[in-house]
Amino acid sequence: MKNLAIRSLSGIVLAVVMLGAIVWSPWSYGALFAALLVAGMLEFYALAAARGAAPQRLLGLTAGLLLFGLGFLFASEGIRVGDTRPLLCALALLLLLFPAMFVCELYRKQENPAANIGTTIAGLFYVALPCMLVCFFPTFSASGWDPRITVAYVLIVWANDVFAYLSGMTLGRHKLFERLSPKKSWEGFFGGLAGAVAAGLGAACWLDASYGAWAGLALVAAVTAVAGDLAESMFKRAAGVKDSGALIPGHGGALDRFDAMLLSAPFVFVYMIFVL
Repeated sequence: MKNLAIRSLSGIVLAVVMLGAIVWSPWSYGALFAALLVAGMLEFYALAAARGAAPQRLLGLTAGLLLFGLGFLFASEGIRVGDTRPLLCALALLLLLFPAMFVCELYRKQENPAANIGTTIAGLFYVALPCMLVCFFPTFSASGWDPRITVAYVLIVWANDVFAYLSGMTLGRHKLFERLSPKKSWEGFFGGLAGAVAAGLGAACWLDASYGAWAGLALVAAVTAVAGDLAESMFKRAAGVKDSGALIPGHGGALDRFDAMLLSAPFVFVYMIFVL
């Protein structure tokens, strides 16, 4: 009961802080996902290190924040960067960081340089890229920057998680992916899809948008969110840990809480480009 209380309280605080930061301003929006990027990349690199790799944390974080900053400045409505030369300089530095990883590895004297470079770059694609793409979600609106689109996406992912848990607990009989997550069931999977679609239809009503488009978005988000949860379980099992970190009391680390969104965000971004 004590653990449930801690988990519930921290979950409420997290939801309030997260949704508040999303809607408050573009700058609070950017700060939220930049913080998620740093925490997520550090946790991913720790999981990789547990299996013997030695990722270049500093270079990886620098590249991730540069990538995020470039995306955020291009996406944020009302932010004027003026002269394009600072952006071009940041982009050039970002491009140089990739070959710099190979140069740095020459002097680290590690046993498996390919794994070190690979895990460093993997952290960018697994954590930094999705965080950057989420910056563009509010721009898929005819009226300019509309953070309600991101709020709707977050609620869809959360609805999928909640309904999957409730359906799995009450109806779960057939294992979904027992090797990585013994508690997940097909009944929970389809229950989560139903909850996500219901949330998507609610979002369409709230945003005065197409019901079909948002129902489709909810399906894309829900299916890929489950894959995201399984992917993080794969990394944790390989590292031999229960949680990726201890950042959020009762929930574990940033990856434990946002693993679903990290993998689903690129798919949802592409869906938005073609459908919304």
